[in-house]
Amino acid sequence: MQTFLAHYKGSFLFTFVALALSVWLGFAQGDGVSGMLSVLWIVVVLSILEISLSFDNAVVNATVLRDMDEKWQRRFLTWGIAIAVFGMRIVFPLAIVAIAASIGPIEALNLSLNDPETYEALVSDAHIGIAGFGGAFLTMVGLKFFFDADKEVHWISVIERFLAKVSNIDAAAIAVLVLALYLISLALPDAEALTFLASGMLGLLTYIVVEAIGTLLDMADNNAASGAARSGLGGFLYLEVLDASFSFDGVIGAFALTNNMLIIALGLSIGAMFVRSMTIHLVRAGTLSQYRYLEHGAFWAIIVLGAIMLASAVVHIPETITGLIGATLIGLSLLWSIRHARKHPEDAAEANAEAGPSGGPVSS
Repeated sequence: MQTFLAHYKGSFLFTFVALALSVWLGFAQGDGVSGMLSVLWIVVVLSILEISLSFDNAVVNATVLRDMDEKWQRRFLTWGIAIAVFGMRIVFPLAIVAIAASIGPIEALNLSLNDPETYEALVSDAHIGIAGFGGAFLTMVGLKFFFDADKEVHWISVIERFLAKVSNIDAAAIAVLVLALYLISLALPDAEALTFLASGMLGLLTYIVVEAIGTLLDMADNNAASGAARSGLGGFLYLEVLDASFSFDGVIGAFALTNNMLIIALGLSIGAMFVRSMTIHLVRAGTLSQYRYLEHGAFWAIIVLGAIMLASAVVHIPETITGLIGATLIGLSLLWSIRHARKHPEDAAEANAEAGPSGGPVSS
């Protein structure tokens, strides 16, 4: 229990402050106790929605974070949370509105506070572009994990072994994504299809650029032995773009409950804090080493989330369904990991030895 609190005390403290602000906001709106309870309920539901949608994000964050330099781990957990909470939950929706309506950021903020219906409509109108960009980036992240000829551990063996073999074909993962973008665009009107394809290509380009930066930094590290490469700045940039892509569906889905920017920011920020705490917990506990297929479940969940985001350009899929699918995949991979550990205790012992007493240097 003490260890649990050590990992999550910051998130619980932030939650307390956010809920207190929610109570104040509810009363400030002038609807009395009923208004306060309504705001409080929406904030709680949004935080639960964000956490359920982002558990796979925490697992993938941990896979990158465990190999990062300790200095950059701390930066991700400090600078990164500021970017996640302030940047993606507040600045990002305002930027969408500013671009869509061709107005300045101050005017966009004004709109969000004084005309939330118009603000919501502008954010919703940008959904096609968001779906293309976020879906493309996440799909590439998921495919990259399985399109790996050197991968030796397989969970869904029939599919994963096939993908590992296909990975010998240059740019196979990119070809799969581009084909998916093209097929989905055929179901859209011409103007929307162009927006979808352009944003999808931009998402793909962003993924390639982030990977290229990581590779260049790795090369610099190998030459200079500076220890800052993909384990440092490259990994940090990769995680921030990944985190941003994960937050898209939560930001858009939040408008199903409220169009008040402050309420959305409070609810989603609580979820973002708990994702960071889960990331720390996974790294320090060495969970990824101990549970053989947990990463596989998370990356399958990412592929599904990416596919759902792409498909959402054509058909609406409730966020609840997305969260349930991701949770189911991760849950099944966890069960398979436990079963494997019971059948092969020697593998579990080796994994525990690799993980060490704390699983990594991350500090909360």
